[in-house]
Amino acid sequence: MHRAVAGRGENAGEKKSRKRGFGFPGGHELPHRKELSRDAALEEMPRPSVAVVPLWQHAGAPAKSCVEAGQTVRAGERIGIAADGISAHVHAPISGKVIDITERPCAGGKNSRCVVIENDQTNSAAYMPPLDPMTAAPELLLRRIEDAGIVGLGGATFPSRVKLEVPEGKQGDTLLVNGIECEPYLTADGRLMQERASAIVRGIQTVLRLLKIDRAIVGIEDHNDNALAAMREAVSGCSQISIRALKTKYPQGQEKMLIHAATGRTVPHGKLPVDAGVIVHNVGTIYAIDEAITMGKPLIERVVTVSGEAIAEPKNLVVRIGTPVRELLERCGGCTQTEVAVFAGGPMMGAVLESLDVPIEKGITGIIAVPDRAVQKGTHYPCIRCGACSRACPMQLSPSLIASYAERGDMTEARAAGLLVCCNCGLCSVVCPSNRANAEIIRNSKSHAQQK
Repeated sequence: MHRAVAGRGENAGEKKSRKRGFGFPGGHELPHRKELSRDAALEEMPRPSVAVVPLWQHAGAPAKSCVEAGQTVRAGERIGIAADGISAHVHAPISGKVIDITERPCAGGKNSRCVVIENDQTNSAAYMPPLDPMTAAPELLLRRIEDAGIVGLGGATFPSRVKLEVPEGKQGDTLLVNGIECEPYLTADGRLMQERASAIVRGIQTVLRLLKIDRAIVGIEDHNDNALAAMREAVSGCSQISIRALKTKYPQGQEKMLIHAATGRTVPHGKLPVDAGVIVHNVGTIYAIDEAITMGKPLIERVVTVSGEAIAEPKNLVVRIGTPVRELLERCGGCTQTEVAVFAGGPMMGAVLESLDVPIEKGITGIIAVPDRAVQKGTHYPCIRCGACSRACPMQLSPSLIASYAERGDMTEARAAGLLVCCNCGLCSVVCPSNRANAEIIRNSKSHAQQK
């Protein structure tokens, strides 16, 4: 194992902050509502009778179908080949017959070409041979991660193989494992750490070996007592890995904020975490890496929190990719109200679903149903220049100013004020006393600007 780069090791300030963390500018403590599902143990969701598997459920280009209608596939068999550049392989989550390959609507309002598989109820699988994470060649381990189609499971869905290949001329010294789960309601990662801690630790050790560094920090918010206890017990005697309880504040789960909170380092605008010596992976991603290596299992399922005040029985479900959202809600007793808003992901950065027939994808962390009246509505008033949005902004921007420029169509000034720097956390709308939809205005304008 290679030692940390000189000048990048844990300094005196970091040692003093092992327990309290550094915090980060801005942010806001939201009602987290995690008590609804926090005590719900992981529960295996029945495999769907029909799985609709998007070929575009990752950052970058869609995968290319490598099966045909009428073909029989087994669970774990590759059905989509990664395109050139940034992309990821896609695998069959169930065994059965491919009955269609067609474009379907998916979460977030996008459309994707999908492979539709009818379950044959045989549960036959085609996993890869297990590998020993401590003796297999690093090149073989990296190829396995790529072959398994693993992407970031915190929501960003960036292909993990690419993240693990540090660009030439750069060197990280710290692996930062994101166990924050800062969005309200979500408890999937917390339950994963509580119930699968030893596998996560083994995955961390594997990634440390691949990165050739010897220091890992697992960041967990301080309200998550059970996850903290389980992970601390699992790393007992392992000097490479430390568990850091961080003061609860949204949006601490975003990479740049977590890096600052856990290490005190700052990632400059336009730069990558590795430029601050840090490589960040979500705790669910680490677990998926371990499964791919030690079990040969591709990324065909993930933990999804189903919660919210409108859910009869909130749960943390282990769900096969391609399962319709409607089936998850039914598994949790359905909705207790007729007028509800259903989010894919958390309520702050997730997307409101127009249909419950869209499939679960690799990046969907939760399905959250709340009474429709709970979604921010009502009269919007003019900005009163109170500065609340600026104080809350974790990117230290002036969201009201950016939104004002964007509303007037002055995109040059909006960019100059930081439009493309915005991390889309949504706090500028939450804290606004005038009920202005700053976040929505900025998000839409940013999306439009990035498409040009």
